[in-house]
Amino acid sequence: MNKETLAALDARRSVPAKQLDAPGPDHDTLLRMLQSACRVPDHGKRVPFRFLRIAGDDRAALGEILVARTRERDPGAGDAAIEKDRGRFSHAPVIVAVVARLGPDEKIPEQERLLSAGCVCFALLQAAQALGYGAQWLTGWPAYDPAILQVLGLDADEKIAGFIHIGTPRLEAPERERPDPQDLLSDWTAE
Repeated sequence: MNKETLAALDARRSVPAKQLDAPGPDHDTLLRMLQSACRVPDHGKRVPFRFLRIAGDDRAALGEILVARTRERDPGAGDAAIEKDRGRFSHAPVIVAVVARLGPDEKIPEQERLLSAGCVCFALLQAAQALGYGAQWLTGWPAYDPAILQVLGLDADEKIAGFIHIGTPRLEAPERERPDPQDLLSDWTAE
């Protein structure tokens, strides 16, 4: 038994994006994280995911696009909603959008491919933490809005599985209560 691996899994915590700061991973470090993140179950070897990095000044530019879209969707949006969207991608220095590629496939159901992309999100969180960074998996309305997906360059058969915000934690993420697996486990019997 590899107790160190279990300890790393047990120590995983999300660091709120608002608590992530520079420095973020450089290009080579991010590629190393993504290398680990790609080692997920992938029925049929479809690689039903890709990555989109949002960093630098492009984070603020995306925030302004979100503000314009918020005003378009809800002309009465208040200042708090506007500012939340303006800053949505401004905290962590690197955000990786994990894009699920879900085009037609005669053999592998869409749900299995979407779950692979979800596994990538989780593995990327683990890889970031293993390399000393904090990370948080977020979605929010921009992950589902057709106009924003178009701005991000997604094809019609692609979806955002998650925006993984990565940076240096400004604080140690507190532990939260976790479910007891015994309460979640039941046995199926043939009787």
